[in-house]
Amino acid sequence: MPEGDTVLRTARRLHQALAGRALVRAELRWPSLGDADLAGRTVSEVVAYGKHILTRIAPAESAGSAPARARRPTVPDEALTLRSHLRMEGRWYVHARDAEPWPSPGRASVRAVLGGAEWTAVGTWLGLLDLIPTAAERDLIGHLGPDIMADDFDVERAVPRLLIDPRREVGAALLDQTTVAGIGTMYMAEALFVQRVSPWTPVDQVDLPGLLTTARRQLLRGAAQAVPSTTGNPRRGMQTYVHGRSGRPCQRCGGTLRVAEIGPPDKRRPAFYCPTCQPGPTPTDNGRPQRPLGANPAYREFRRPTGYR
Repeated sequence: MPEGDTVLRTARRLHQALAGRALVRAELRWPSLGDADLAGRTVSEVVAYGKHILTRIAPAESAGSAPARARRPTVPDEALTLRSHLRMEGRWYVHARDAEPWPSPGRASVRAVLGGAEWTAVGTWLGLLDLIPTAAERDLIGHLGPDIMADDFDVERAVPRLLIDPRREVGAALLDQTTVAGIGTMYMAEALFVQRVSPWTPVDQVDLPGLLTTARRQLLRGAAQAVPSTTGNPRRGMQTYVHGRSGRPCQRCGGTLRVAEIGPPDKRRPAFYCPTCQPGPTPTDNGRPQRPLGANPAYREFRRPTGYR
């Protein structure tokens, strides 16, 4: 599942292409939104919140489009927000208006198309798509914790949310989007490695301000990179310290990296770690030899975890 850095990078690209411009043509190929007509409306901005992309659309009156006012409205005239979630395989890509044909109705992967005078944004395999009044955004994202990548993110205010359950595994707490939004399995593992903390350590035994600061720094750096890397090494297989590298040598101590499950039964996630650099509990590690993620069919569930928020 794409993490906060990928979502932020995608939102920035959509904002650059669409913000301040009227939609010449738009299609929402989603069962509950198929009749929503956004053509003629102006995109105000596109922002990220955690793993969610919010495309905010100006009220119809500010679009200044006579044809739009003449049509029978299929959506309210007030300011709207199109919320999309990439889930596992979703993607938004942007191309020049005439560089590709408008996606045909037969392209099952296409869930949304927003076309302006210069650029067209195509959303494929999106996991969620909602169109609501902007004033009601909190109905969709109000349950989430603070966005760790936001300009106004306050570490000291986020720490108490992690400590609601002091004995909870720190790795599971970081992955809970209702605690802090934007961290996924990669940055959970990478931040904990840098801090030398086992993912199964209870949260009340961890330097939480230091951990959140590390995760935020890694995510913001990843948002500015085409291929995110926490190590600074662009070589394949060396871009991360531990994530996806089970069975390979640790870049710090040379020991063998491992992976085990973390989280509640209905939301199991892979937690990569170094037993030497991150000593502590590993209750779900059976101790058997392991290969890198994806090399062993036994770890198929790690590639497609269930549940998300």
